[in-house]
Amino acid sequence: MSPLFTLDRRTLLAAAGALAASPALAQERSSMSRLYPVLLAVIDAWHRQDVEGVLAHVTDDIVWRNSSGFAPAIRGKAAMRTALQGMAPVIKTNKWRIFDYAESETRLFMEGVDEFWLTTGQHVAIPYAGVLEFRGALIHEWREYFDGRISAAMKAGQPITPEVEEMIGRPVAR
Repeated sequence: MSPLFTLDRRTLLAAAGALAASPALAQERSSMSRLYPVLLAVIDAWHRQDVEGVLAHVTDDIVWRNSSGFAPAIRGKAAMRTALQGMAPVIKTNKWRIFDYAESETRLFMEGVDEFWLTTGQHVAIPYAGVLEFRGALIHEWREYFDGRISAAMKAGQPITPEVEEMIGRPVAR
């Protein structure tokens, strides 16, 4: 690469960074988004532990891969209901949030943290990435990717590591 190209590239990258940090651009991005508001509605429902509110945004044949390959996929709305109904009573409160996202016509890519406090007192914060595939306005496949060792360690009473604290301290996407 020529020095001129490098300078131009740096200038462009700096400008792109400034634009990405712009509240006006963030507002424009969220107003143009078609899929992200569905995820926000799911998050809002789960903050209230409203299982039916979550399920209102998925297809009857949903495939939910919520264990990063540790367990079989949850298949169908009835099975997802059972799983969520099993999770809700052991979670005292949750602070699930999204740090960034990108979407295409039928897919929403997300990065965030699933942070919650169990009724037993443990505080669990799991950084993750995920992909939602849509059929119309409903989610028909949900894939989450995270390190299950982080969850297991925190559920066993280990504190949040400084590395995880740094990862989950980021600003939330708008």
